[in-house]
Amino acid sequence: MKRLINTNHWRDGAMFRLARQLLCLLAMSGCGSIAYAQTAGTVTHLSGVLTVKHADGSTAVLAINSSILQGDTLVTEANTYTRVKFVDNGEMVLRPSSQVIVKSYVFDVDHPEKDSVAIQLVNGGLRSATGLIGRRNHDAVSFETPIGAIGVRGTNFGAVFCQSDCGSVPTPRGNMPQNGLYVDVSQGAIVLTNPAGQQIYQTGQFGYVANLNTPPVVIPPTEGVPVTMPLSISKNAPPTGTSAASTDVDCVVR
Repeated sequence: MKRLINTNHWRDGAMFRLARQLLCLLAMSGCGSIAYAQTAGTVTHLSGVLTVKHADGSTAVLAINSSILQGDTLVTEANTYTRVKFVDNGEMVLRPSSQVIVKSYVFDVDHPEKDSVAIQLVNGGLRSATGLIGRRNHDAVSFETPIGAIGVRGTNFGAVFCQSDCGSVPTPRGNMPQNGLYVDVSQGAIVLTNPAGQQIYQTGQFGYVANLNTPPVVIPPTEGVPVTMPLSISKNAPPTGTSAASTDVDCVVR
């Protein structure tokens, strides 16, 4: 009888260990999309609240030095600017009340043909400085917006999508921009394409497209919307001071 009891105890212990291992495997599979997602970049500057929604649906509040993963959706709150440095030394700055999806950011040093950058601007505005991927394989880089796709040519450009919410980014004349997508190029060139047409913008030019049914056009600088950022975000020095809201003079990221 004693031997039988010991055997049952052994079996109970083995079943317990097996159940525990199965639970661990299930837990690992649930977070595997984050654990094994490829790192796309790092938050280097932040002036407010930045949240992320991961590809698996989980959310978090990010800070300086937080990692950005492929599939992440980044959301800046009101008065929040943030700057991200990507794995190929490309950089992107987000304006307040913006939402951007890092759909793909693949950088293979030895195999340029595997490079892939796909970033989607859902709302708000951004400024982007091309990294090594865009300089060696510009066809691998694409920025999607609700009314057009932007291709880069070794570029520093800005884009803002207005939906009756661009009062804080007036034109040089002081007018509130009409709804639509505005772009500006401070270095290099971009190609803006939608179902209605295509337009190339060179250094110093401004562009606008009203919707998917109208082609993108070049507009005078007086009617353009230069996408600018606070000095503490646009320069390569971390922000100083303890206040989350920046009071620095705006300037273009270069």
